[in-house]
Amino acid sequence: MGGKEALSGVIGFPLGHSLSPFIHHYWIDYYNLSAKYNAVEIPTENFRDSVQKLIDESYRGFNVTLPYKQKIMTLCESLDETAQCIGAVNTIKIDDRGALHGMNTDSFGFAENIKDSGISLQNKTALVLGAGGAARAVIHGLLSLGIQEIKIANRTREKAVDISRQFPVTVIDWDRREKESAAIDLLVNTTSLGMNGQSALDFDLEYLPLSATICDIVYKPLHTDLLRHAAARGHKVITGTGMLLHQARPAFYTWFGVMPEITDELETGLAEKAEVQ
Repeated sequence: MGGKEALSGVIGFPLGHSLSPFIHHYWIDYYNLSAKYNAVEIPTENFRDSVQKLIDESYRGFNVTLPYKQKIMTLCESLDETAQCIGAVNTIKIDDRGALHGMNTDSFGFAENIKDSGISLQNKTALVLGAGGAARAVIHGLLSLGIQEIKIANRTREKAVDISRQFPVTVIDWDRREKESAAIDLLVNTTSLGMNGQSALDFDLEYLPLSATICDIVYKPLHTDLLRHAAARGHKVITGTGMLLHQARPAFYTWFGVMPEITDELETGLAEKAEVQ
């Protein structure tokens, strides 16, 4: 890539522990591109002006993280089908006119991570914990993989009911989440419980069949209490770094025209960073 350095980045607030710059700079170096990926913290009161500044500085696009995955949609000229369905944007492409085009790659990232694990979800049942934007992306990804049944449990039941109005899921009460796991094949935690600085997820695994796979999209720490306890019982576990890596791939392709490879070196480096942060 010759000429002026191509700019991209991630917006959100706060961004102190984002792993996205590590991922994208690895690929920029790996493919020898003249490009830069910046972490751009944007306070809420400066949102619109700060986004305009990125346009004025000729950014090719940027990733979007909390708390702006919904708010950025109001500035987009177009939204891809997945973003419309999930109701959130995590990737922006800026065209030559300075118009913003919103995409959601979280569903792709989750589905690809499941594929990498080697499990099949055909005719299987999943229980999803949580009912935020991440849960919507996970449910969208599960449906793309041919899952037969999805159950969802959330501490605030009404949020789960809202999701059931859009997706074919069965809402279960939070206090029945463990008993309802007795006949599932996949458990997915989409809540922030278990993340560094948050309370641990309260979930008794004794009801789960040992054949069930446990996935936690939290990646800091890499091995949450949920995953450590599940592994100790003999369950197959899936960490959150694979979803993070795979959701980054189509974004990188959108800005730079290269669909990047997830190398062993990148996976190892990211896992190490997830553990220390």
